[in-house]
Amino acid sequence: MHKPLRWLLALLLLICGLAQAQTRIQDATPRIGVLTMGPGDIFWERFGHDAIVVDDPAQGAPISYNFGYFDLDEAGFVGRFAKGEMRYLLVALPLQQDLAYYREVGRGARLQWLNLDAAQAHALAAALAENAKPENAHYRYDYYTSNCATRVRDALDVALGGRLKKQLEGRSSGDTYRSESLRLAAPATWMWLSFDILLGPAADRPLSRWEVDFVPRRLADDLRNVTQTDGRPLVASEVELLPQRQAAEPLDHAIALWPWLLAGVLLASVILLAGPRHRRLLAGCAGGFWLLCGSAGLVLALTWAFTAHQAIWANRNLLLFNPLCLLLLPGAWALLRGRTASTRWQGLLIAVAALAACACLPLWLQVQPQRNGHWVALLLPVHWAFAKLWASRKA
Repeated sequence: MHKPLRWLLALLLLICGLAQAQTRIQDATPRIGVLTMGPGDIFWERFGHDAIVVDDPAQGAPISYNFGYFDLDEAGFVGRFAKGEMRYLLVALPLQQDLAYYREVGRGARLQWLNLDAAQAHALAAALAENAKPENAHYRYDYYTSNCATRVRDALDVALGGRLKKQLEGRSSGDTYRSESLRLAAPATWMWLSFDILLGPAADRPLSRWEVDFVPRRLADDLRNVTQTDGRPLVASEVELLPQRQAAEPLDHAIALWPWLLAGVLLASVILLAGPRHRRLLAGCAGGFWLLCGSAGLVLALTWAFTAHQAIWANRNLLLFNPLCLLLLPGAWALLRGRTASTRWQGLLIAVAALAACACLPLWLQVQPQRNGHWVALLLPVHWAFAKLWASRKA
């Protein structure tokens, strides 16, 4: 065979080989994984995080589809945050780039590769790519029902034809939005207190496993127990990509009532015993107490009336952190200056104590109870002591 013909034949074989290789790459099934990150130090990192990883030979390096991005500089972000109308977005970026931040701050990352058939994997990869386009990427964020974990959960459920929800929605471990929030916020006392005061009765409903998977680590745990239609486990394998160098996720911890009740009774006793001798000092302490209670109650009332934060609505802590406490401040100022408080002020003081006592009644409700008995035990004795000291005799 002539040399030019040999070169031409070799070139044709090379072209055919490249075409066949490209076809094999295009026909290859992408691998799908769920990436779960551990908690961090910043308050919005306390719950952990997750993403969906697509390793498609046709696309090169693995892509992380991350639903947890927001832009603090976006016009109107602060206002939407206050009103409960936050917008987050889905971002697609190379896996190693997504992991860089977690590696830097010491947050762990664990990848669960999933047993999806070709149709499921291709459909999920295509849906994520479409959703990540700028015109589709934004979504309405909610702490509990539409966050990074629930978006991952819902995307997997669609790919599985509803099988994920079917296996999880009928089961419950008794967890609630409050219990999970307090558990994860426990390392930051201010955050723990904020959640416990702000959350209303909607946060105390026992959740199904499907609902509790708003927490990334809970979702990762539940995925291990899900099976495909042929009985195969959904999780094919797991690999630790980064170790958790920050504090691990806290364990469950129930709130004991007796320390709160003991503290409330002791404070009430100090108020009643010290009142006759240290009237001005006690008036200053009462003013600070009423300022804190009234300010917190005002936040609760305004949030219920004017925002979309449904987990805060109908909060019975309003009976304890009462906005009417702000109207008691002029009387505290009068007592601090050695003057006599008015009869009207004394009546308001009795009303505040009576409303605080009403907080006991809903504790026995079987429909939408609110787990705030510890706050009742702490604050009711204090409200009662102030009322007994200054409203039962001439102040």
